[in-house]
Amino acid sequence: MAVSSAFVGAKLEALLVRNAASPSMSASAAPRARLAALSRRNWGMVKCEAAPDALAAQADAAEPTNAASFSASASSLSALEQLKTSAADRDWDLLEIILLDFLAGYTKERSSIVVIGLSIHTAPVEMREKLAVPEAEWPRAISELCGLNHIEEAAVLSTCNRMEIYVVALSRHRGVKEVTDWMSKTSGIPASEICEHRFLLYDQDATQHIFEVSAGLDSLVLGEGQILAQVKQVVKVGQGVVGFGRNISGLFKHAITVGKRVRTETNIAAGAVSVSSAAVELALMKLPEASHSTARMLVVGAGKMGKLVIKHLAAKGCTKMVVVNRTEDRVSAIREEIKDVEIIYKPLTEMLTCTAEADVVFTSTASETPLFLKEHVVDLPPVGSNVGGLRLFVDISVPRNVGACVNDLKTARVYNVDDLKEVVAANKEDRLRKAMEAQAIIAEESGQFEAWRDSLETVPTIKKLRAYAERIRGAELEKCLSKMGDDIPKKTRKAVDDLSRGIVNKLLHGPMQHLRCDGSDSRTLSETLENMHALNRMFSLETEISVLEQKIRAKVEQSQN
Repeated sequence: MAVSSAFVGAKLEALLVRNAASPSMSASAAPRARLAALSRRNWGMVKCEAAPDALAAQADAAEPTNAASFSASASSLSALEQLKTSAADRDWDLLEIILLDFLAGYTKERSSIVVIGLSIHTAPVEMREKLAVPEAEWPRAISELCGLNHIEEAAVLSTCNRMEIYVVALSRHRGVKEVTDWMSKTSGIPASEICEHRFLLYDQDATQHIFEVSAGLDSLVLGEGQILAQVKQVVKVGQGVVGFGRNISGLFKHAITVGKRVRTETNIAAGAVSVSSAAVELALMKLPEASHSTARMLVVGAGKMGKLVIKHLAAKGCTKMVVVNRTEDRVSAIREEIKDVEIIYKPLTEMLTCTAEADVVFTSTASETPLFLKEHVVDLPPVGSNVGGLRLFVDISVPRNVGACVNDLKTARVYNVDDLKEVVAANKEDRLRKAMEAQAIIAEESGQFEAWRDSLETVPTIKKLRAYAERIRGAELEKCLSKMGDDIPKKTRKAVDDLSRGIVNKLLHGPMQHLRCDGSDSRTLSETLENMHALNRMFSLETEISVLEQKIRAKVEQSQN
């Protein structure tokens, strides 16, 4: 779908050299001259000193078949020229980067969906906790990511098991580099270290990944339900945020549909399917079986994860536990829901006192600093031999609530989310069977999403064709009304206007239908694109140049805000 390289190269250089020769050129001279030089180097065009008319003639000669297109896109180029001549010096540097990409063949009508991620499968918790972005910071992160030169849209999915950034990138390689550098800057982790643990997925692979994540296939505990709620939260937080655009929001909304279908049509959600349930299972694995019903349980944090821990402890036969939380409201609500269990509330100020009286401590708070370090635990009284002589800390928070240094003590043992792999290893065969059932649904839904995204390819042509028809309709209507005189009744004027609109809509109905490729009919993408190219040629719509213009405008506007 790319426009002829010689054609565009000629246009760009003619435009840039005209600006470079302008008397108003002052502090912007250097970047403008660089851009003109870039055009010459990439396209072998005439020297910068040539007159603008000669450059225009050279452009026509370079691609004779595009002479009509050259004329038809004059309005687009005029808008670009106005943009460039009015841009501040800092914007010229930005334009240089964008145009460099165009000249290198990066800028295309369809950008790439890219996921740059680190998960429990690729990176240790020590790294993931530094990269974690709290939910309240997601809008800021989206704004910063979309401020990068090659990023159009963005979303952040940050949980205890993963930190994944989804973007629509003008250039895959440059976009990945910019996002990786951003991750390094915000976390303090060297980019080289992030590269060792990250994974990169593009387009269809990125689509399949988020669908698998939403379905619970990529979770440590297969089919766990909380990840679907977290994907929903990405959409909820992203609503109204500039940068959470049509492609990314469409991707995540479709992922929610996939997650619901997989859980409805397969038995993937059967059994223990949450990080919290796995945490309880791990604690019981480490305790002597005889102490399961008598071990003293403490839960720090009564949020979603903490509530699930309490429920799973109750399901395993625990009849009494202490819950430490900032406020009592949530604990009271849980107590009302689970009436057969004695749940004792304690404020955060009594956390260490409660820990001294507990055999097993579960932590699941949003604290960004550790609640327990070596110095907090070293003087606690030892636990009884009936529970193995070790106080267990099961930490399912990211960032971690319990420092790894606590493991240095002979009286305590710390387990974090990475240690839950031990729990899920036992049912590996069952996990694989359930995953195969879900993959059929994911493959079907991936095809539908790609068809929807393919249909977006024709949107610029649809808009321009309708605008073209509307301009003709408006001009002809004006001529007709002027001939009818000034004393035309409003009813007659409206009837003529409605008639003209009806004619245009009926004429456009057929072409518009043949520009749609959303999977609802048998028309293939190649057929739709052939129709689009035919309409572009017949009506000289030149959507390629307009898309480049739109991308440049969007990036300059971002840099000015």
